[in-house]
Amino acid sequence: MHDTRIDLPSNVRGTAIGLLQARLTDAVDLASQAKQAHWNVRGPSFIALHELFDQVATTVREHADIIAERIVALGGTAEGTARVAAKQSTLKEYPLEIIDGRAHVSALADALAAFGANVRRNIDEAVEAGDQGTADLFTEVSRSIDKTLWFVEAHGQAKA
Repeated sequence: MHDTRIDLPSNVRGTAIGLLQARLTDAVDLASQAKQAHWNVRGPSFIALHELFDQVATTVREHADIIAERIVALGGTAEGTARVAAKQSTLKEYPLEIIDGRAHVSALADALAAFGANVRRNIDEAVEAGDQGTADLFTEVSRSIDKTLWFVEAHGQAKA
């Protein structure tokens, strides 16, 4: 770890960095999954879903940025390349063969829900470790991902 004047003990910072790094790799993966949906969606709701999936990618990339910045602030090194994400992401592989809008909605909703569940678990883990700042960051991300999931799920809940 790098030196910092942040007054958290190094073991607390190390634990928080580990939690943050896990979510960083998931966020990089999730953003790329949203772009996969954005690029390949077809069907009667094309433009709405195309724009929504692009906004999902933007939102998730913003979260990746604040997560990475917290890692570095705590003295860690943010590892956010596509290759690291491919090796370390806990998210399921995105189905590359789908084009139908409803199938993309379902797949992206699954990925958002899994990411959100991991972030919520990390809130408690950061508190237990003694880093309320990281817990607050995860709480902010959790609220945003829940809202984003709501937007995506709403497309799959309408009657066809």
